[in-house]
Amino acid sequence: MFERLGDLVAFEILRLSPESHLGAAVQFFVMDVAKIFALLVVVIYAMGLLRAWLSPERVRAFVRGRPDWQARGMAVTLGAVTPFCSCSSVPLFIGFVEAGIPLGVTFSFLIASPMINEVAAVILVGLLGWKLAVLYVVAGLVVAWFGGIAMQRFRPERWVEDYVWKIRVGEAARAEPDTSLLRRHRYAVGEVEEIVGRIWRWVLIGIGVGALFHGFVPAGWVTEHLGGDDWSTVPVAVLVGIPLYSNATGIIPVAEAMLGKGVAVGTTLALMMSVAALSLPEMLILRKVIRWQALVLFAAVLAVAFTLVGWGFNLIA
Repeated sequence: MFERLGDLVAFEILRLSPESHLGAAVQFFVMDVAKIFALLVVVIYAMGLLRAWLSPERVRAFVRGRPDWQARGMAVTLGAVTPFCSCSSVPLFIGFVEAGIPLGVTFSFLIASPMINEVAAVILVGLLGWKLAVLYVVAGLVVAWFGGIAMQRFRPERWVEDYVWKIRVGEAARAEPDTSLLRRHRYAVGEVEEIVGRIWRWVLIGIGVGALFHGFVPAGWVTEHLGGDDWSTVPVAVLVGIPLYSNATGIIPVAEAMLGKGVAVGTTLALMMSVAALSLPEMLILRKVIRWQALVLFAAVLAVAFTLVGWGFNLIA
């Protein structure tokens, strides 16, 4: 549906050519704006309904009552089975933060969700073979697990934007959770207006950046500049992947082309992970939830993890 909307606006209303860079960029922009704003509204509204009935204290008590490995395991599993791109995962991330789930656990979800999903795994098996598919999924799970732990060590709660805590303080002040369906609906609508009103500009900027790279940076350029066995190709692949906004499924054809041109397996995996979980649009949107300190730390942890994974697989191969 969203792809059809993008085609309608770019190729039928604006009459741009599907083969042109501008046509590809506009189609991608319209499709992703519609998809991400729909997800923002639906997910924030659903989380608002849930929070109006289930207090944050009960959610935190549920998480606190379990060992860290259980809570993190739930977050990584939820991330692995939700087929979201990095920007689409942000609405759930916001909901988790406001519900009081520890940020280290929440970051594990944010890493796993765009990197791993069953659709990408099946396509990987079909195009690249089961061995590379297993390597990618296992590496993604490991990075999500330990990336969240690394973030937790730095106490990132101190870098959450003030308005998020104000929402939680307001919820905590209620004597009883809302049980009326109408009051829950009104509360959820208020949540949508509050959060979308704060981040919509950043969403548009982030998607716009991703659309420009999607339309104007050809996949052939990536494969051409990342060949060879030099150690520097892995960190370069991670850096190149940051602006190349896509999801795990969308980057698979690029990975297939890279492997076909002789790019090393580890370098290819590093690029796939960077594109899926460390996108510039995601960073721009996340900036409205967490401050620059947490954002830089998150990007650094993932960049180091992806580089180590790439080097490791290149050594094994």
